[in-house]
This record gives sequence, structure tokens and C-alpha cells, in this order.
Amino acid sequence: MTIKLRLLGTVALSASLASCTVGPDFERPATPATAAQGFAEGADARFAASPLPEGWWRLFEDPALDALVTKALERNTTVREASANLRQSRALIREAKARQLPSLNAQGSANTNQVGVGANAGVGFAPPQPLSFDFYQLASDASYEIDLFGGIRRSVEATRGDALAAQAELDAARVSVAAEVARNYALACSSRLQANIARESLETQKRTLDLTQRLFTAGRGQRRDVANAELLVAQAQAQVPQFEAEQRAALYALATLTGDTPSSIDAAAAACTTPPRVRTAIPVGDGAALLARRPDVRAAEARLAADTARIGVATAALYPSISLAGSLSIGGTTPNALTESNNIGFSIGPLISWSLPIDGAARARVNAASAQADARLAAFDGAVLTALQETEQALARLKAAIEQEAALQAAANSAEEVARITRIRFRAGRDNALQLLEVERNLLSARAASGSAMATRAEAEVSLFRALGGGWENAPPVQEVSATKRD
Repeated sequence: MTIKLRLLGTVALSASLASCTVGPDFERPATPATAAQGFAEGADARFAASPLPEGWWRLFEDPALDALVTKALERNTTVREASANLRQSRALIREAKARQLPSLNAQGSANTNQVGVGANAGVGFAPPQPLSFDFYQLASDASYEIDLFGGIRRSVEATRGDALAAQAELDAARVSVAAEVARNYALACSSRLQANIARESLETQKRTLDLTQRLFTAGRGQRRDVANAELLVAQAQAQVPQFEAEQRAALYALATLTGDTPSSIDAAAAACTTPPRVRTAIPVGDGAALLARRPDVRAAEARLAADTARIGVATAALYPSISLAGSLSIGGTTPNALTESNNIGFSIGPLISWSLPIDGAARARVNAASAQADARLAAFDGAVLTALQETEQALARLKAAIEQEAALQAAANSAEEVARITRIRFRAGRDNALQLLEVERNLLSARAASGSAMATRAEAEVSLFRALGGGWENAPPVQEVSATKRD
């Protein structure tokens, strides 16, 4: 009866103290008031304040790109690694929660024992024989750590924060992979376009060279004109293999991003001749939506929450630790003795431990945890500012790319018209070969610049979507590959 009363008293005291949780509670840090507003560079008819859609790459309206991004989100190795890290973090939460429950151990043993009888036991008699007997035992131990000051609860909070950070890192991997697929797809398309432009320019230059040579042969031109025409042909020829190589490099990158070997080139991407583009106003939302969506900001916040909880873990170590422990055993020299109640033994009671002095290493760990949380706060503030900076920069660069593309396309159209008129005048004998060659050179340069501007715009659009941090929502399941259960 006395044991029961002591046990009940200990449990009641523990329950009253367990509501105490030391250490600071996490509160999401404030962000600058201006951070939630619209973007400074977003005040343009080419951008909309509507929310960014989940699958932003669908704004390009390109089925081949959609298929590549979906495949990459399922099979990319970086995404698979981040997914495995998330599963590990979630398992660590379950491990931390297990400390909130009692632990139970059981064991059994069967031993043969031999005991000597002593050197003098056989004086005057026959030599003594050692005593030998068997002993059988079943035992179990149970213990329960009372979370008096919330150290275990804070530990669970910390692992939850780590898991949230791992989730954000998986989302960040998805954003990065989707953007890289779109960028390399646009690069493959634009390289094919620029190669085609170079081939067309080459054919034009060859026709001009042929005409110049025939005029020179007929005595209507000079050898210098032929040499200049040959120069333009050589320059056009030099551009084609460069663009073809860039296209192949982009196709190899796409294959790797989608989890294939580089030689597994996607046929649709290889056939693309025009870089994708968004033909409507691009939805960018506002700063508040950006900060809630960006995985790096979410990861920084989760790490700050985890390290804030670890201050509580370190603080709880300054106080006593109380556990309830009990053991039950039964033993005897025969197996049947394990069924006899008089062979049962038990113990039960509280165990108190306290590391002293409390102003030494334990307090240093609290200070270290507090400093780590301060560092995480600075990292969070930096992530917020970086997210805003990258978005504003991407918007500014895209605006410039759009304007540059329009201007260079207009220039290419003008150069085409000038070249058409000059060819007519040259055949009529009203313009000389030098004038024609100069016009052809200008046309070659204008068309190449126009193709390059289209590629720059496509890349700028993808960079904006990467900065906006979307594309991870409702992503397809990752195709996990087990390291221990392979077919």
C-alpha cells in the first residue's frame, strides 16, 4: 500500500510539472511592410497582379515542354535525393516522439553454474566435487522519462522544423529542375532557330558570291568584290556548327534532367525550331504571395523554428531529470520454478538525475543554441531580401529583353527589305557590288541578332518564373528507387 501511494504521488507531481516548457516559443519574424506590396518593376501591361499558376510552364502552351517537365519532376536525381532526405526527416520525428512514451525491455536466460566448495572442505575425506546447477530467469524493465521542463517536447518541435525545411528543400529542387528543363528546352529551340537562320544566310551569301563571280568574269566587277563575298560565305558557314553544337548540348542536358542518359535525346525537343514564349500578360502576384511561396524563404523560416526549439532543449538540461523505473523478474533452478509466485521479484520507483554545476557546460550550450537561432534569423531576413531582389531583377531584365527583341526584329525586317531592293538595283546595274555586299552583311548581322534576342527573351521569362518560386505545388509523385530493394 505504501509503494502504491508513493507511486501515485510521484505521478501526480510529475503531471503537474510536465506542463512547464522552458525556452522561447517560436514566432514568425516580421518582414518589411513594403515586402508585401506589388513589385516596383511589375507596373507594366506585360505583367499581371494575378496569382502565379501552379504549373507556370503551361503558360508557354507547348505540349513537348509540359511532358519534359513532368518527366523531370518524377525522375530527376536531385529531386529523388531531396525526397529521400524528407523521408529521413519524417522518420526522425517519429524517433523523437518515441521518447514521450514508456520504454519496455524483456529478456530471458538459462545458465549452467558451477561453484567450488573450498580448499579445506575435503580435509580427511575424499576430494570434494564442485557444485553444479542450472538457473532459469525471465525479466523485464520499464522506464518512463517525465518531461518536466519540456525538453522532449522541444526536441520534437525541432525535428518537425527540420522536416519542414526538408520539405521546402524538395520544393526548391522541383522549382530549380522545372526551370532548368524550360531553360534548356528554350536553348535547344533557339539554337535550332539560329542554325536555320545561319543556313539561310549562307545560302543567300552563296548566291551573292555566285553573282559576283559571274560579273567579275564578265568584266563588270573587281576581284576585291569576289573576295568580300567569299568572306561573307565563310562567316556564315562558321556560325552553323556552333549553333548545332549548342542545340546538341541542350538536348543532352534535357535527357540528364529527366533521368535518362545523355544519348536519349527527346525527339520533340530536337525538332523544335522556335523558342517558347508567353503570349499573354505574365501573372506575377505580389510580395506577400512570393514570400509565402518561395521554398528558400520557407526553408529559412523552418530552420529558425527548429533552432528556436533547440534553445528549449538546451535550457531543459539545466534542470533535474526524473524517470519512473520498474523491473520484474522471476527465476529458479528449474523451468517449473518460473511458474511459482514466490520466485517473483520486483522494484519500482523514481530516478532523479541532475548535472552540476549548472553554470558550466550546460549554460554554454544554451548560449550556443541562442547564437545559432540569431544566425538563423539573419539567414531568414537575407532570404526575404534575396527573394525580392531576384524577382525585381528578373522583371527588369525581362522587360529589357522584350523591348530588345521587338527592336531587333524591326531592324531585321528593315534589313530584309533593304537587301531585297538592293538586289533588284544591283541586277539592274544601278548599285555596285560593294553596296550589295554591305547590305548582305547588315542583313546577316540583323537576322542573327534577332534570333539571339528571341533566345534571350525566352531565358528571361524562365528566370522570372524561377525567381517567383512556383511550380512545386501539386507536383507528380517522385519515382523512388530503393538502395536495398532493387529488382
